[in-house]
Amino acid sequence: MDETALIHSAQNGDLDAFNTLILHYQNSVFNTAVRILGDDDAAEDAAQEAFISAFRSIKSFRGGSFKAWIMRTVTNACYDELRRQKRRPTTPLEPETKDGEEMDSPKWLADPHMTPAQKSEADELEHAIQHCLDELPTDFRAVVVLADIQGMDYSEVAAAAQVPLGTIKSRLARARLRLRECLRGFEELLPASFRLEGERTL
Repeated sequence: MDETALIHSAQNGDLDAFNTLILHYQNSVFNTAVRILGDDDAAEDAAQEAFISAFRSIKSFRGGSFKAWIMRTVTNACYDELRRQKRRPTTPLEPETKDGEEMDSPKWLADPHMTPAQKSEADELEHAIQHCLDELPTDFRAVVVLADIQGMDYSEVAAAAQVPLGTIKSRLARARLRLRECLRGFEELLPASFRLEGERTL
């Protein structure tokens, strides 16, 4: 994929080029929104808002990391959604299916090759991680999702979060410490292979 050419075409109004860019990043955008918001439906709404915002403002993109730019749009959309939730707190404790039933685990974790025991362990690990992410302040949650789950480097995270690099490093260090402390409370539930060592625990 020639990303630079696609961006240039999209900036000139080529919808197909824009859609090609979005298809490349849609999973990362949705998964980021899910981790920040902790709810599939809210994440879908935030991802949709992010893509609409990106389409409207793509002419303002001036180079650098396009991934950081698109992640900034979804992070902002998540912040907007969290502000709306504070005004009407109705988010369920667990994600629900369209039939209103609670999901055992988010659908992006589904692996048809898992044994029942492996799926149970994956569910427990997922719930523990999401619980601990939800306990973090929003700014901490956003940077740890971008850096440790999406694998973005510090400069990309700084661009996405629109804060200085030093602030990103500080927030990540504090967020990772809080996550490790929180996840220690779940160690009996986690797979034996899961270790809270090193900075990248997710």
